[in-house]
Amino acid sequence: MMTKTISLVYGVATYLLFFVVFLYLIGFVGNWLVPKSIDSGAEGGLVSSLLVNFLLLSVFAVQHSVMARPGFKRWWTVMVPEAIERSTYVLLSSLALALLFWQWQPLPGVVWEVKNSAGTLMLWGLFWVGWLITLTSTFMINHFDLFGLRQVYLNLRGEKYISVKFKVFGLYKLVRHPIMLGFVIAFWATPRMTLGHLVFSLVTTAYILIALQLEERDLVASIGGDYIQYKNQVSMLLPLPGGKKDQ
Repeated sequence: MMTKTISLVYGVATYLLFFVVFLYLIGFVGNWLVPKSIDSGAEGGLVSSLLVNFLLLSVFAVQHSVMARPGFKRWWTVMVPEAIERSTYVLLSSLALALLFWQWQPLPGVVWEVKNSAGTLMLWGLFWVGWLITLTSTFMINHFDLFGLRQVYLNLRGEKYISVKFKVFGLYKLVRHPIMLGFVIAFWATPRMTLGHLVFSLVTTAYILIALQLEERDLVASIGGDYIQYKNQVSMLLPLPGGKKDQ
């Protein structure tokens, strides 16, 4: 029981850390209310800043994708208890993002700037819509399973973990990956696009497109025909008719 309680505390702690990092990410990208944002800090050389930023984004991308693969999970759970595997994944993802916030090198050169008040308001509106889509979409599947809380709770009760049943609900009827769609909208919707922000948006969008291909492969392998049918009916990232048009 002590081990199960420690696992629960660990799971809750990693979830709270994730939520703090998620809120910081909003401020980081939007230059809102955080001590270190995407455009703040001492400016370095162009080449060195690009290299550092690319490495920071790569650390997150590799960690986030490799640890999500079923083969890695099977190997990883030999050393890490299955009940806290997802929480550990969330913890390391949060730490990778925190490292990015800390070491990000600003590139303040302006690529574009919208000064019209209506245009500015529209872009900030899209920015917040993107984050809202991302957060609410997690609840349309199973928010607590996604971030490891369900696993440690079932472990505390002595119940065997069973994967959440595949279902199509809410925004998932429009696109297969609304969480990622929300991120893309939030990353690009800004009235003032600096070079650093552009690099961040380009690299993260490219990563999302690549990562979704890997995730789709895993989903087909684990769910089978139901997911293949879903792919044929619903677009991957853009709400377009015909599921395969944006693959």
